[in-house]
Amino acid sequence: MTPYRVLMVHNAYQQVGGEDGVVAAELALLRKHGHEVIEFRRDNHDISNMSRSRLAVDTLWSTSTHTQALGLLRRRQPEVVHVHNTFPLISPSLYWACAQLGVPVVQTLHNFRLACPQAMFLREGKVCESCLGKTPWPALAHGCYRRSRAQTAVIFGMLALHRAMGTFERKVTRYIALTEFSRNKFIQAGLPAARLMVKPNFVEGSSLPEAKGRQNMLFVGRLSAEKGIAVLGQAWLDCPGLSLLVAGVGEASGHLAHLQGVTMLGFQNSTQVRALMQSAMALVLPSLWYENFPLSVAEAYASGLPVIASRIGALAEIVEHGVTGLLFKVGDAADLSRTLNWAAAHPEEMAVMGRNARLRYERSYSPDVNYQQLIEIYRSAIEEVKATPAQA
Repeated sequence: MTPYRVLMVHNAYQQVGGEDGVVAAELALLRKHGHEVIEFRRDNHDISNMSRSRLAVDTLWSTSTHTQALGLLRRRQPEVVHVHNTFPLISPSLYWACAQLGVPVVQTLHNFRLACPQAMFLREGKVCESCLGKTPWPALAHGCYRRSRAQTAVIFGMLALHRAMGTFERKVTRYIALTEFSRNKFIQAGLPAARLMVKPNFVEGSSLPEAKGRQNMLFVGRLSAEKGIAVLGQAWLDCPGLSLLVAGVGEASGHLAHLQGVTMLGFQNSTQVRALMQSAMALVLPSLWYENFPLSVAEAYASGLPVIASRIGALAEIVEHGVTGLLFKVGDAADLSRTLNWAAAHPEEMAVMGRNARLRYERSYSPDVNYQQLIEIYRSAIEEVKATPAQA
């Protein structure tokens, strides 16, 4: 196959997170396979130098993005543009520049912002779908984005404007949803089903240690309310004799820090996390919200580590109960404690689930598999645009 020339677009966050890591991993993956990757980036650190009015205007339609993108597209002539995040500095004006020159756009949907101004279907610590498939008036009324009606109004305006202009429906050639659950949510939100493909995140694999002797439950991630930290703390009261390692920081740490058998490790880098995963019995994910596709699950599977997760959203799709891990009723501390105690009492069954998890990783979440999926999405987007005239 002749390598593609790809323009990779990303508005980086002030605090580096999983989405930024995915962008870096896909960029490296493409270059490893000989593709030329051109980067178009903005950084949210630039916001501190902008007025609120300028930021609001650029979020709706960035004239500078449109002009710069047209120039870059003409000079470098990429065969496909892969967009990760346009909010807030790049804006959807980018899609119009691509359409004007007949360049296909692939957009990865890392969060739910095109369906929910808050981007997480979360309000006051609970799942909320009030804006799904509708004009997002409820989000505006509640000030869902950063608890600010003014800031929510900017996102409201961006969504309303570009829905009316047909931007999301007609100017994006292919969308990448990370799970079937997410794909279905975006279809409910009004995105065209025929343009929504599913491609999960991926992580690099590694050799595995002997599965015997694994111990400790492990939590990895941000210690915040939506992650179910309070539920985990309550459940842990009924898990005598068990050990929990907690890798992460956050405002909800007080729910765990004082409990017997809990070791707070603080922030751990990726190498440290992998080492913890390769010696743990299970990764615990007690989330209360619609996780899109936690990289920690792919990392756990790559490490031969089964996952104990809430039965909610995409987690119930990614974790196969009794095969690659265990599911419990979301928000139910009693069910979580029963599940944790069962896992501790059945190490052989958990070891089998760990081996299954590794097989699932090799089949679904490895770089080689992901690369083939990504290239097929690019190919289909390129062929579709070739068959249609450039749009003004």
